[in-house]
Amino acid sequence: MSAKTVLPAVAMTAVSMVLTLAVVLVWLGTAVPWPVALVVGLGIDGGWLATLAYERRLAAQGDHNRTVTGVGWFFGLVATGVLIAHALTAEESPGAWLAVAWLPLAAKAMWLVHSLWERTALTPAALGAIRGIQQEARDEAAVARARLRAEAATEETRLTAVTQAGARVARVQAKTADTLAEAWSTLETARRGEETGRALTSVTTRVTPGVTPSWELPVWGPTEPVPALETGPALTDEALDALVDEIRHSETPALSYREMSARFRAAGHSASEVRLRAAWKRVAA
Repeated sequence: MSAKTVLPAVAMTAVSMVLTLAVVLVWLGTAVPWPVALVVGLGIDGGWLATLAYERRLAAQGDHNRTVTGVGWFFGLVATGVLIAHALTAEESPGAWLAVAWLPLAAKAMWLVHSLWERTALTPAALGAIRGIQQEARDEAAVARARLRAEAATEETRLTAVTQAGARVARVQAKTADTLAEAWSTLETARRGEETGRALTSVTTRVTPGVTPSWELPVWGPTEPVPALETGPALTDEALDALVDEIRHSETPALSYREMSARFRAAGHSASEVRLRAAWKRVAA
């Protein structure tokens, strides 16, 4: 994988070194003997290559030296300066020479990129583990999304069913309320009708003279149960005879059967009319 960065860096370094040596020989060859120009060119390229090799050695050991890095960039700037100066003084095609003057700095930048690639490079096992973790996270996210969609659909179905059931209950309650209102209105109309009043007067007894018992509508709603009346134990014939005799002779002269019967029942005693009259006959005989 490192070949993706090291090959461009090596190629650009070789081109820039050859170009720098050629420019030095062409440019300085007219002013000084060519061996001197060759030494100058090789010196620039040699210093550039030596600092690069030392940087690579330190990088292989996991170390870094700012001084060596600064010297390498210095040789790169010198080579670039030589190319720019030659382009500015060239009589033929100065633009073409100026266009390639950036190659030494570009080669240096490519080696910087390669060093950064090496610092962040991972083994195939680590890359496989990272891919597995990422795939697992994607799987979990997809499952969570599917679960949320399913829960949302279920909740929507439940809410729809509850809403429909509530609407049916509301319709039934409204229909029942209408029926009850109609029945209540019918009863109220019947109660207030003149014919109904006369019919009730003919079948009910008057409680107070001149007053017709009123017919009240039934009360619909919760009612409290009325406790049943407690009935005492039935009197024996001897006890009934003694009680009748006592009430009969409670006043002078003795009370009549009608008066005795009224006082007997007013006192809260209970006996059938047949037994009470038989007891009276036995006492009065």
